[in-house]
Amino acid sequence: MSVRPRIRPDVLLAVMAGGAIGAGLRALLLLPVAGGGRTEVVAVTLIENVVGSLMLGIVVAILGDRRPRLRAFAGTGVLGGFTTYSTFAVQTAQLTVPPAVDAAATAVLLAVASLLLGLLAALGGLAIGRRITGARPGSDAPREAE
Repeated sequence: MSVRPRIRPDVLLAVMAGGAIGAGLRALLLLPVAGGGRTEVVAVTLIENVVGSLMLGIVVAILGDRRPRLRAFAGTGVLGGFTTYSTFAVQTAQLTVPPAVDAAATAVLLAVASLLLGLLAALGGLAIGRRITGARPGSDAPREAE
């Protein structure tokens, strides 16, 4: 029988504080374009998610299992709050319903671009972080929530 990990209050507080910062940073980038066209909002969300994936890869590779509070703060908190799967999903879905149903091809392109660019950015971030620390691939496997 596996033992369920215990939630450490200090790590939870670090995630919460980081999440507030990350969500605030995301809002600072999205609010200026929120009144504009849908294209600008979607583009900013895509950029945030790709940059966040890159940065999370770097954080995970550099910190590994060391400094769990810092990794929780920066990874799960700041970068988790900065990136947003739910916004990406809703924006993609909105492109497929009336009156934007003619934008279905754009929705598919957005979905593919977000997933592919996010994955490539995460791989790049892991490579950058490993190069910075001199770590080997696989040595940064997460043992705490990202």
